[in-house]
Amino acid sequence: MEDKKSEINGHTVTGISVPAVSIKSKKMSFKDKFRVFLNRNRLVILTVSGVLVGVGLGMMVRNLNLTRAQVTYFAFPGEMLLRMLKMIIVPLVVCSLVSGAASLDTRSLGKLGGIAVSYFLVTTLIASTIGVALAFIIKPGVGAGALNTNNLGLESVTTNKETADSFLDLARNLFPSNLVAATFRSVSTFLLLRYMLTPLPPKTPLVYKVPVGTDSEGMNILGLVMFAMIFGVALRKLGKEGEELIRFFNAFNEATMVLVSWIMWYVPVGIMFLVGSKIVEMEDVVLLVTSLGKYIFASILGHIIHGGIVLPLIYFGLTRKNPFSFLSGLITPFTTAFATCSSSATLPSMMKCVEENNGVDKRISRFILPIGATVNMDGAAIFQCIAAVFIAQLNNVELNAGQIFTILVTATASSVGAAGIPAGGIITIAIILEAIGLPTNDLSLMLAVDWIVDRTTTVVNVEGDALGAGILHHINEQEMKKLRQHGGQQEEPQLQEVKVEVEAVANLQAREETSPLITRQNPGDNSSRNTVDEKDGMESVL
Repeated sequence: MEDKKSEINGHTVTGISVPAVSIKSKKMSFKDKFRVFLNRNRLVILTVSGVLVGVGLGMMVRNLNLTRAQVTYFAFPGEMLLRMLKMIIVPLVVCSLVSGAASLDTRSLGKLGGIAVSYFLVTTLIASTIGVALAFIIKPGVGAGALNTNNLGLESVTTNKETADSFLDLARNLFPSNLVAATFRSVSTFLLLRYMLTPLPPKTPLVYKVPVGTDSEGMNILGLVMFAMIFGVALRKLGKEGEELIRFFNAFNEATMVLVSWIMWYVPVGIMFLVGSKIVEMEDVVLLVTSLGKYIFASILGHIIHGGIVLPLIYFGLTRKNPFSFLSGLITPFTTAFATCSSSATLPSMMKCVEENNGVDKRISRFILPIGATVNMDGAAIFQCIAAVFIAQLNNVELNAGQIFTILVTATASSVGAAGIPAGGIITIAIILEAIGLPTNDLSLMLAVDWIVDRTTTVVNVEGDALGAGILHHINEQEMKKLRQHGGQQEEPQLQEVKVEVEAVANLQAREETSPLITRQNPGDNSSRNTVDEKDGMESVL
């Protein structure tokens, strides 16, 4: 066995043991090569096959004219997949962010966080610009003035919220009053109409709106992310006293990733029934596509341009590495995103594939991916901007430069609080429409085809998160090389390990049975620490 540098999907990984007999692999027969390929990519092949089989199964079952109850039973395996993925979100996000923030010093945390936020904001602003430009080029709403909710037999969607209240709700959700409630509820404001008669005759009725805050169903992922980051920094500041709790969160995180690896093997079955049930539930697809075909085409084209050209170019420009070799290791999370339409539900598989297939540092992926799944919504920004311009064209409203600028800024800012769930961006479109003074009655048109557009939207969202993690990993590697050239220090500059890592457990030799906490403290002890106070501290741990 010999140790040398190797590359995993474009990322250099040192210290990987390569068998000396690997040179003989050139003499492998085609059958052996095919078997090795199947073993390495069996989960990807099964997941993609699940989508294709689901499409065929859905087309066959659709002709059976099932009742609503039978369709629910048919969709049950897919529902179980979604429930399993959602079950793992809270422990995965909280533990990964706590351990990730605790493994960084404050300066490194600020630098990496600043780079990540800048990347998210720039890519989202570019996505919004692409969406507005395509909407004005393709003009999906021109000539569709006769199209309305009643023609398609859809229920109207109304919103009872001001734009200012929506942004204030973002701030309220950042700091939840109850962490336990934040796992399944978030703060939402609605307007309550009050009537009052004027005191002087003639007494005319006055109507005024009062914003009232209430708890709505849905995980407050923004508040959990904020708490986990701050809590991780606080544990880092505690120093030695916080190490035990950091080890707990590290172990919790590793156990959660084991659960994720088990769930991943159910993904092909769940995706097959998710896709099949969605095809069965479709009403009159031909009418929707012919009526809103230009809107669907503009949205998907925007996602192809941003996800296939813009994001890879940004990755290549910053890393000088092939972005498509990086993306080739993420087929499973992309397929999961396409089937579930949920960035949050894709987070477990994305973490696993980014770390194992692309060699991204765990401390980077587990710090940046949960944040990206919450605040980075490039795909959503594209279709939201197209939807806003589409509704303006539908109502024969000419948008001026100020309104276009408002759409760009509002779409970029409101994507931070967009829920990472199916159809979560529809509420954000309402915020944009309110900001530019357009009616929200036609939102149901967007909701009618959201199940189509939302699939490519989610894929672009998670692609932006993954490429951001790859960029941060590359920047960290470059800083490490500079430090080694100048000072030759062994400790990493951007990411300094917490003194005791959970991974050390596997490397410890099985000695006498004793407390693992004490066993892991002893290797790092120096002779200067053999004081009475230190011995008392160790006894207290026992």
